[in-house]
Amino acid sequence: MIKKYIPLAAMEKIMKTAGAMRVADKAKVVLRDALEDIADNISQNAARYAQHSKRKTVKGSDVKLAAKM
Repeated sequence: MIKKYIPLAAMEKIMKTAGAMRVADKAKVVLRDALEDIADNISQNAARYAQHSKRKTVKGSDVKLAAKM
């Protein structure tokens, strides 16, 4: 099983800030899963960009570039 890193309380806060009055537990889990999938994809691509530049360190510019793709 894959460890989840983003707390569900953060998902509720994001959704309430966006205008939700109440948030179902299942909605928090689904949002967390979606955001973690997106973050995983961006992280993998950013790491590839750093490697391509012959660096071991992922920079903010790598993340920005990966997020645009």
